[in-house]
Amino acid sequence: MNKEPSETLRALKPDDLERVVEIDCRITGRTRKQFFEKRLQAALADTTGFITVATQSDNTLTGFAIARLQNGEFGIERGVAVLDVIGVDPESQKRGQGSMLIDGIAAYAKKVGIDEIRTQLDWQNKDLLGFFASHDFLLAPNHVLERAATRHL
Repeated sequence: MNKEPSETLRALKPDDLERVVEIDCRITGRTRKQFFEKRLQAALADTTGFITVATQSDNTLTGFAIARLQNGEFGIERGVAVLDVIGVDPESQKRGQGSMLIDGIAAYAKKVGIDEIRTQLDWQNKDLLGFFASHDFLLAPNHVLERAATRHL
């Protein structure tokens, strides 16, 4: 009898770093180990300023998400959770783990009085746009502006 894997949701732990980096590399095709070292260290050191969640199946980490909690950014007087990164192992996708991660971030945000989650992504990434749209994310009324820091005026 084949048993379906059982997914559970939990907070990220320090020893999750290597698996998080591995999953992200499988998704993006490149390693971002330094980014994850810094972000996970900051998140674990400041549990009131970050939300971390992970999915695991049969004791193996299969997905993760990290959000920063911000208050007063760009003149907004209420707190928001900014989803910095989310990833599900490609072999575990389409099993509802991304939904578990979003729901975990939302539940914690609500618990601390935050009612909005924001993120940003590449407009060309149709799969990720579809994922976020299916979880009730909408295009925000404000826009991200950028400029090369090396440009001389």
